[in-house]
Amino acid sequence: MKIAILVTVIVAAVFATVLTASTVTKVVVDQQEAAAGGILNTSCDAAIGPTQPGQPQQGAAQAGNLDDEQRGIVSLIISIGKQRSLSPRAWQVAIQAGMTESGLHNLTYGDRDSLGIFQMRPSMNWGSTAEVTNPNYAINKFYDVLLAVPGWQNERPGDAAQAVERSGFPDRYHRWEAMASVLVENLGQVVNASGCGEGLGAALPPSQAAAQAIKFALGELGKPYVWGATGPNAYDCSGLMLRAYESAGVILPRVSQDQYKAGAMLPVREAQPGDLIFLATDPADPSTIHHVAMYLGDGKIVEAQQTGVPVHVRPFSFDEAEVVPQAVRPGV
Repeated sequence: MKIAILVTVIVAAVFATVLTASTVTKVVVDQQEAAAGGILNTSCDAAIGPTQPGQPQQGAAQAGNLDDEQRGIVSLIISIGKQRSLSPRAWQVAIQAGMTESGLHNLTYGDRDSLGIFQMRPSMNWGSTAEVTNPNYAINKFYDVLLAVPGWQNERPGDAAQAVERSGFPDRYHRWEAMASVLVENLGQVVNASGCGEGLGAALPPSQAAAQAIKFALGELGKPYVWGATGPNAYDCSGLMLRAYESAGVILPRVSQDQYKAGAMLPVREAQPGDLIFLATDPADPSTIHHVAMYLGDGKIVEAQQTGVPVHVRPFSFDEAEVVPQAVRPGV
C-alpha cells in the first residue's frame, strides 16, 4: 500500500512539473509576442538598472539626516548639473560619489593627499589643493571626468561613480543609491528619477531562452543541493541557473554575485518568468549577494536552496527581507 501511494505521489509530481513547465513556457512566449507590438524602451532605465535599490523609506530617512553643509553640496551638484544640461542620472552619480568619498563634506584631509568632496588628489592631476577644495571646481571636474567615461550613462550610477573615482572598493558606491535618488527627485524637482513607471516591464520582453531555461530548471526538481555542484546529479543555487541558461545557449558566470551582472537589470517587482532573483544580507549592496533563484511568475520561484533541501518550487514574495531590488534578465 505504501509503495502504491508513493508511486501515485511521484506520478502526480511529474505531471505537475510538466504542466507547470508548459504553462510557464506559454506565458513567456505569449508575453514576448505581446511585447513585440512596437513597445520601445525609450523612457525607462530598467535595461541598465533601476536607480533606487534598497527600501525607498530608507533612502528618505538617510536624506532627512543630512546636515546643512551636506544639503548645500547636494544643491550645488544639482545646480551645476542643470547649468551644464546634464541628465539627473549624472547628478545622482556625483551625489553617490560625494557621499561615499567624504560624506558630502568639503574635507581638508584624506588618504594621502586626497581632499575635498570627491577626495581628489593633486598629485594625480585632479587640480591644485586650492582647486580641489573649491566645491564649484571639484563638482565641475567630477562631471568632466564622468563625461569622458565611455557609456557611463548606460551603467548603474554606483558603477559610473567607480569609473570616475577608481576606488579599491568598487561596490561601496551602491550604498547611497536610494538616498541619492530621493535627493534628485526632491531637491532636483525630478518626478520619478528612475524613469520606470508602472507596467513598463514589458519593455524588456522575455525570450525563448527564458522559456527553455525554465523548462530545464523544472526538469531538475527533486535533485539534491550540494554546495559547488553544477549538475547533472546535484546543484547549488548558481549551478542550477548556470545549467538552465546553458541549455538555452546563454552562458552565465559561475557564482551568484557574478550572475547578478550578467544581463539586463530591471526593478524586481517587474520580474517576468525566467528572470533571476537575488538575495543578499544587505539588499542595497551587491557584494553581499548569497543566493539566486529563477522567477516563474504568479508568486513562485524555482531554486536550489540549501543543504538537505532538494531543488524545488516555492511561493515567493517581493517583500521577503533579503530580496535585492534588481532582477536580472540573462541573454539581453
